[in-house]
Amino acid sequence: MQPSAKLGDASASATRITPGNALRPEDIALAARHGAAKASEDVAQYALRLGDDALILAQRLAHWISRAPELEEDVALGNIALDQLGHARSFLTYAGSSWGKSEDELAYFRREQEFRCAHLFEQPNGDFAATIARQFIAANYQFPLYRGLTQSSDPMLAAIAAKAVKEVDYHLDHSTQWVLRLAGGTEESRRRMVAGLDLMWPFTGELFQDDALTARLGDAGVLPSSLRAEFDRATGEVLAEAEVDIPASSMASGGGRHGRHSEHLGYLLAEMQVLAREYPGASW
Repeated sequence: MQPSAKLGDASASATRITPGNALRPEDIALAARHGAAKASEDVAQYALRLGDDALILAQRLAHWISRAPELEEDVALGNIALDQLGHARSFLTYAGSSWGKSEDELAYFRREQEFRCAHLFEQPNGDFAATIARQFIAANYQFPLYRGLTQSSDPMLAAIAAKAVKEVDYHLDHSTQWVLRLAGGTEESRRRMVAGLDLMWPFTGELFQDDALTARLGDAGVLPSSLRAEFDRATGEVLAEAEVDIPASSMASGGGRHGRHSEHLGYLLAEMQVLAREYPGASW
């Protein structure tokens, strides 16, 4: 690598990209090919979880394009989906560096039980309020997670998170404003918002469950349980302003981190993976 290489150059090294710069998946893949970036097994498994969360959420959100209640929301949800897809590409590319696999191989050629996304992200869209409820939970989880990961001892995780957290900050504001708008709107919009939160809230517990992997990561990762207090504070403030009660209970674990998924993921993967499986190796 030449010391004068800049981000975006064909010879750029991702390991010299400071957190906060526009790190691209292509930069990570290039560094991996040159042996300058290779995730350890534990870091790869952790990046796989985060990449799968973002990939499956992106797939869900993309279904709203041309179906949102107003044109501006077609654009907004489409852009959030693209942001999530970008996060997925970076995390999956880095995870794949440990196993010699590309982002496409990990996205399109794994079986359902090989995915590591939490159950929240694979839940069907439901109506618009249910999607907003899911997004409100997801953003309030991802924002402190990525903020914490900017301090990761793994420089690549830190760089990916530094870019992602800026985008999730917008996702957080978008979902918060819709929760307040729907809860404070008509009787019907409030009913749907409350129903959406009741539907999605049981899946929050899994997001904050520690396990052997997250314990081994140490300062390379973020312990999920450490994020719970901030999540409760932030969501509680918004729901209090919306005059909506916090839903009662949440499941301790859905099993998604260990390949045990709801019935919904298989259908989503069948649609997402069909083209790549029908025409393996195709490009355009």
